[in-house]
Order: sequence, then structure tokens, then C-alpha cells
Amino acid sequence: MAANHTGALPDHPERATLEGRNKILGFWLFLGGEMVLFGTLFATYIALRNSVPEGDPTAEHLFKLSIVAISTFILLTSSLTSVFAMMAMHKKKLKQMLLWLGVTVVLGLSFLGLEIYEFVEYVHEGHTFSKNAFSTSFYTLVGFHGAHVLFGVLWITLLIIQGLKKGLTTTTAPKFYVASLYWHFIDVVWVFIFTVVYLMGKVGH
Repeated sequence: MAANHTGALPDHPERATLEGRNKILGFWLFLGGEMVLFGTLFATYIALRNSVPEGDPTAEHLFKLSIVAISTFILLTSSLTSVFAMMAMHKKKLKQMLLWLGVTVVLGLSFLGLEIYEFVEYVHEGHTFSKNAFSTSFYTLVGFHGAHVLFGVLWITLLIIQGLKKGLTTTTAPKFYVASLYWHFIDVVWVFIFTVVYLMGKVGH
């Protein structure tokens, strides 16, 4: 049964305690490390994206921007719904916050479904992980991001369950907040992937 109480919460419950502030600071440091990891994968992909032997499918041949554009729209919309969730949290509206987080999860799963469909289509065209340096760097970068989306979906789902049981408190609020930060991070990374991998792959080398 859902816990409807929010207690006497301050305006910014995620920062109301020293523990909460430390969680947020620690998470920003974690995201810094993630940026280094993704930066390395981007650099590797850029260096190898033209390493396609003659006869193998190229980015220009493979990529279907219509599917990727839909995926991008879905993921960016999920970032907006996570913003709505945090706005509801600051208004101390537990049910509304959990609802928006639930929508975020559904959109994240939709994104993953389209990405799996996209990968299957590429494999059917001969673009397998070990086909060449380009394919390996592509699947590593995009797949690594997809794994982050899956982790975010599972994380937010667990937090929704915790919110239903424990409600919104100064202990649970920082957890919701850092999960929202994480979700925004993977959305920003996707914007770079869409630009560097897909758009550059279609329009220029």
C-alpha cells in the first residue's frame, strides 16, 4: 500500500541533511569518472569509424535516422518527465513524483526496445560486433550507453518501490535526486552519440 505521508519536509529535502549533501557531492564525482570513460569511448570511435574494409557496410549505408530520431525524442522526453518528478518532490507530492518516475521508466524501456531492434537490423546486414574496427567501436560505445540506460531503469524502478513503502523523507529524497541527475547524464551522453555517431556517420566523414 502506498505511503501517502511526506512529513514536515523542508523545501529541498534532498539537501536537508549532511548525509544527503554528501551523497549528491559523491555522485557528481562519480559522474566525473563516467565522463572520462565515455570520453575515451568517443575518442576510440572517432579514430576507428572510417576503418571499414571494402565491401563491409558503412555508417552511411547502415544508419536509419528515422528510428534513431524517434529514440532520441523518447529519451529526451524521459528527461523532461524526470524533471517533472523532481518538481513534484519539491512540492512534496509523493504520488505525482512516483507517477512521473514511472513514466520515465516506461520511456526508458521504449528506448531500449528500439535500440535492440536497431542492433538486430544491423546484424542482419552483416554489421556484427567483430566485423571490423568500426563495428566494434560502434557497439562498444552505443552498447555501453544502453547498459547505462538499463541500469537507470532498474534503479528508478527500485526507488519507486521504496517510495511506495517509505514515502518521501530526508533519507529517500537524496536517492530520488541523484537518480534524476544520473538520468539527465545519460540523456546528455545520448545527444553526443546522436551527433557524433549517427549524424556524422550519415552526412560526413
